[in-house]
Amino acid sequence: MLKKTLKAQAALEFLTTYGWAFLVILIMIGTLAYFGILSPGKILPNRCNIGPEFECLDFQISATDNTFKLRMKNNVGEPIAVQSMALDSETSTKFSCSTAPANPASWKTGEILDLAWSGCNFAATGMVAGEKGKVLVKMRYYAVQSGSIYAREVNAEVFSTAI
Repeated sequence: MLKKTLKAQAALEFLTTYGWAFLVILIMIGTLAYFGILSPGKILPNRCNIGPEFECLDFQISATDNTFKLRMKNNVGEPIAVQSMALDSETSTKFSCSTAPANPASWKTGEILDLAWSGCNFAATGMVAGEKGKVLVKMRYYAVQSGSIYAREVNAEVFSTAI
């Protein structure tokens, strides 16, 4: 009977030691997360992802001025007309800007456009200056030669530190 008790005690001590080690690891991870060391937003670089039809040359999210600027190049291979450009966010509150850029009636191949939205509600979507934020851009366009019945849609994602 004594041998069975010693085995049970050894097993309990083994599990208790691993339990304490696991608890220490959880506390360390919690501390790192609390102080923002494990925040992936601080580690990830600023980026602008868009389809191969366009090239994102530069971008800026300004939470202090409530503006969003985007510089894009037409790589479609033919002149296009833009039907619509809209901003969106991943939060439940959608972006709304009081002033949006005019949709170009003819955007030539290789031409660079500077687009700017102002009066945007960045604070309502949780975007704060100094923090990383994501702006989604949805653009509908068509080839001038083909006409508007052949419209296409492209989505862009801008992930950057708001200034």
